[in-house]
Amino acid sequence: MKKRHQVLLVLSLLSMITFLDRIAISSASGRIIDDLKLTPVQWGWILGIFTLAYAGFEVPTGFLGDRLGAKKVLIRVVLWWSLFTVLTGFSTSFISLLVIRFLFGVGEAGAYPNTSIALSKWFPSVERARAQSIIWAASRIGAALTPFIVIPIQQKYGWQTTFYILGIVGVLWTIGWFFWFKEEPSQSKSISADELKEIESTRNVETHKVDPSYNYWRNFKSANLWYLLGMYFCYAIGAYFFQSWLHTYLEKGRHLSQDNLKWASSLPFILAAVGCLAGGWLSDKAVLKFGIKWGRRIVPMIGLALSGISIILAALTQDNLIAVIALGIGMACMDVAAPVSWAVAMDIGGNKSGTISGTMNTAGLTGAYLSTIAFGYLATRYGYNFPVLLLGGIVFAGAFMWFLIDASKKLEDN
Repeated sequence: MKKRHQVLLVLSLLSMITFLDRIAISSASGRIIDDLKLTPVQWGWILGIFTLAYAGFEVPTGFLGDRLGAKKVLIRVVLWWSLFTVLTGFSTSFISLLVIRFLFGVGEAGAYPNTSIALSKWFPSVERARAQSIIWAASRIGAALTPFIVIPIQQKYGWQTTFYILGIVGVLWTIGWFFWFKEEPSQSKSISADELKEIESTRNVETHKVDPSYNYWRNFKSANLWYLLGMYFCYAIGAYFFQSWLHTYLEKGRHLSQDNLKWASSLPFILAAVGCLAGGWLSDKAVLKFGIKWGRRIVPMIGLALSGISIILAALTQDNLIAVIALGIGMACMDVAAPVSWAVAMDIGGNKSGTISGTMNTAGLTGAYLSTIAFGYLATRYGYNFPVLLLGGIVFAGAFMWFLIDASKKLEDN
């Protein structure tokens, strides 16, 4: 196995752990809500406060990675969030859980921007969408496994034990990362000369040193960046429904049993993993055929359009089986766009890929925060299907933003 593929494997494992920790609270939502006597509105704030903190610290942590390197920053990120994963299990009230989840979000911010930094150093530019597709597919596999891990543990040992175990897993990953990973391919003693030449000659990044005088706000003069932010805002509104409200929607809104919840909560993420892999592979192939501008556009544009239609269908149907299948298809088509979005952030960001991908994710998290909070209010007032219908329409609208995004234009060129 090539050295860069080993790096991808280790980062994919991190992505899986990230979503295991993130989705665990959603999979345990029924028991936590009942145990702490929370209302749907309070639960919306619990879910939303993580997103708010995550959004607030995403850009600074991505910028820190551009300055210090992905290795150092990811060590801090994973240790921090692992600590607050453990502390989640000690929550005894709405306020304590709210504070802990806020600090959990502060810690996890920057995980994916710094993953992008590592990938931009270790992978040729024409392999970036495929590399990102594996990272995001791993996250979906982690999310798909979560109900099968969390539900049995909480049934036997209580919901708190789940968070103790997951926190320890994060610490173990950090120890391995500290001793094994090298920031630059040239620092690795086990990489071949041919692979090193292949990476460094085709990654299209001249240097990873960011000028101390670099003005972050200049980026916002680029219309291209604004289009990317607008698209990801729409995408994340849909994506975070699956990460935060799906389990509760199926349990409280559609009244699925605990046994049915395992597969119903997992199916969308299993199909999403396929969508991620297909999106990255198809996008890189399309780039070779049509060029980077249309190669990056066409695949996610179709994916988001089909996703919006499927989610709307799920909200309108009364049949639970059809709804679950439609949601699964919706998430699979939606996640075609995930690796391509992050590849575009790397394409236009250059040696500031951590900062730009963090900016993109902050835009998405802003949408996710607003929608996560609003979902609780809308579900209380109008029922659980109404907010699902709305977010389906937003995802569909996001498809049209891809017409305006041009991955061939680096920010320095605008």
